[in-house]
Amino acid sequence: MFWSNKFDQARLNSRKRVKALLKSKIIPGIVELAFYLGRVSEEDQVEFRKLLEQRLDLNPVQLYRFFHTPIGEDLLNRFSNLINTEGDSNATYALRETLIKTVAESEGLSVLKFLRKFSTSTDLKINLILFTAKQIGLLLKQTEAMVTQISKLSAAEATLHRLVDFSALPDIRESGECGIDRQIITLKDESRRLRKFRVIVYQPQTPRPGKTPVVVISHGLGSSPEDFREYAQHLASYGYLVALPQHPGSDSTQIQDMLAGDSREVFKLNEFIDRPLDIICVINELERRNQLEYRGRLNLQAVGVMGHSFGGYTALALAGAEIDFEKLEQACEPVVVKPNISLLLQCRALRLPRKTYNFRDERVKAVLPVDSVGSEVFGPKGLSQIKIPVFMIAGSKDKMAPAVLEQIRVFPWLATSNRYLALIKGKAHVGNFSKSETGLKCMLLKTLPHLTGSNATIFYNYAYAMSLAFFEVHISKNIQYLPYLQSSYAKYISQDPFNLYLISASSVDELNQVLQDFRAKLG
Repeated sequence: MFWSNKFDQARLNSRKRVKALLKSKIIPGIVELAFYLGRVSEEDQVEFRKLLEQRLDLNPVQLYRFFHTPIGEDLLNRFSNLINTEGDSNATYALRETLIKTVAESEGLSVLKFLRKFSTSTDLKINLILFTAKQIGLLLKQTEAMVTQISKLSAAEATLHRLVDFSALPDIRESGECGIDRQIITLKDESRRLRKFRVIVYQPQTPRPGKTPVVVISHGLGSSPEDFREYAQHLASYGYLVALPQHPGSDSTQIQDMLAGDSREVFKLNEFIDRPLDIICVINELERRNQLEYRGRLNLQAVGVMGHSFGGYTALALAGAEIDFEKLEQACEPVVVKPNISLLLQCRALRLPRKTYNFRDERVKAVLPVDSVGSEVFGPKGLSQIKIPVFMIAGSKDKMAPAVLEQIRVFPWLATSNRYLALIKGKAHVGNFSKSETGLKCMLLKTLPHLTGSNATIFYNYAYAMSLAFFEVHISKNIQYLPYLQSSYAKYISQDPFNLYLISASSVDELNQVLQDFRAKLG
């Protein structure tokens, strides 16, 4: 198992003391955080302390509605395992009522406030609480160590490439020379219950020589096409046609409907199917329009797909990844609370009819998933089906889809020889491409370190440069951009403290060894 079920003897010997402190409303973790987390860095201890004390300004009515969605119920069921009551349903009910009551009484909530409130009336499973805290500590510790290891692998790769004077090359972080046009089209897929959605299209005013490359962008859960405007414009300024479809059923409108009480789902279950089919529908429509509207200029036999978070799942599915229900079932047993929030999304796929889902579209020739989810829904078996180029972007501060449990973990599972992993130190799950904070993000993700100003600009520039180089090489077959895919280029544009590290397939064996060592330490 990825997470050990062995407890440190000192923690076991101290559970009576912790239980007494909890009942007396004194939480020792604030004063003696190392008691919970073990020996992690001072920076991570401060971060965890802030997490415990972080106030969430929640609406009790909206929180009530969220807890009555399948994802909300799953979240309650998982955390109810930390409570000693007669019957699981009683634990779930008690947890929900206490959370809503605490929010209603104090117009806000923090983990610390909840523990103090809850421990006065309910017997908490101290062992599991300590184990959960230990998991978080191990995750922080492991992430810190993994950043160091990947930085070393990136540096080692840099020595294998010929020296390049990047200052003499065009700065592809800057916009290209093409003017940009914007168009909105509405698609209706009659084969899928008349599914209707809008698509924002950015295209160069003056086509580049030869065929026009095409990239389709899949937004994340609770997001919208508009959140990727700047990214799309950057590609369009280099001569790309970029299509940004809306995914109704998992976009910002769906979240707003849930919060307003008009829907009982954070996202529709069928989105696991509809999202990749939306992208296929967009490519089909562009093919239909190509001859008349674009005079045959579009290259639709080599399309790139970029996706963020749930959109990363979408991109990987189009690349050939298949859902592994057996693997997912094992990962979704709610015995222990795991520090991977994206499991709430991934585990919903267990409600799908059990059959093989293959969304591979041969027109898609390269994918770029950012902060992607898929470690459990696809697993090694499902991801090994991918044979086309993949460029993954991950952030060391991602609390929704932790890089160590998601992107870094799955990178060795890909079968393609053309694969890249960019790790950005300090980048969180939101704030890189998706600037808006709508719906679920506003309600649940206020503990995340949102990125503004210069920090965000650094991350945008990394993404602009890396993705343009990737699509130029693997979609447009422009070998002049190969130097930009070297780890030495990542080092060249990297800005401390938000360092950028890039590794490729040549580092997979070493990365696998690092991951195995971590698993051995965890038991």
